[in-house]
Amino acid sequence: MKKCIVLFSGGIDSTTSLYWALKRFERVHSLTFDYGQRHRIEISMAQRLARKLGIPQKTLQIDLKQIGGSSLTDTKIPLPEYEKLEEMEEGPPPTYVPFRNGIFLALAAGWAEVEGIKDIICGFNIIDSPHYPDTRKQFVEAMEEAINQGTTASLNEQKMRILAPFVKMKKSQIIKEGLSLGADYSYSVSCYSGEEIPCQKCSSCFLRQKAWEEVGQRDPLILRLEKEGKI
Repeated sequence: MKKCIVLFSGGIDSTTSLYWALKRFERVHSLTFDYGQRHRIEISMAQRLARKLGIPQKTLQIDLKQIGGSSLTDTKIPLPEYEKLEEMEEGPPPTYVPFRNGIFLALAAGWAEVEGIKDIICGFNIIDSPHYPDTRKQFVEAMEEAINQGTTASLNEQKMRILAPFVKMKKSQIIKEGLSLGADYSYSVSCYSGEEIPCQKCSSCFLRQKAWEEVGQRDPLILRLEKEGKI
């Protein structure tokens, strides 16, 4: 049976990855991380969609607050707020969690090795967020090589793969891909503030809003919140 693991945070990119994998694999496992993030609501939303789709879902707990260095894991570091997209700074933003995706992939590889799974799917992309070092194509290739050198994959011909199908796509292109696959974005949350209702001030909210404007549709999350009388 062709099996895979999807790194599933519950955001737009990983939600699209989940639907992308469902079209290509017979058995899809959802892997979510509870790492002490400020926006922990994404965990329950991810679990909700996994249940809806009938996908086996696992949540691993790791405490990246012990490392800190990010406004997503250290509440003493203010979450940046903006009035417009152009205000975002150059270089790694305060919301960058040091080596987060490397840690996630290493843990996913360990679980995949136990489960006999060879493919790990992730929604990394760099076009709209060029200052995150752990979403680049070179990073994915380097991690794949490290995993195949440091696991039992090094002892046989069947190697592990890290598939990042959207790494060279804009977020609006990723959304269009997801819509063509029937993706449900109404419970996908992106806001860093930690609330279900988007703050519309953090970088993630701005990038999400821009993407839906480029798609030419209203955000299904906003439509659901309006329908439920939450906004």
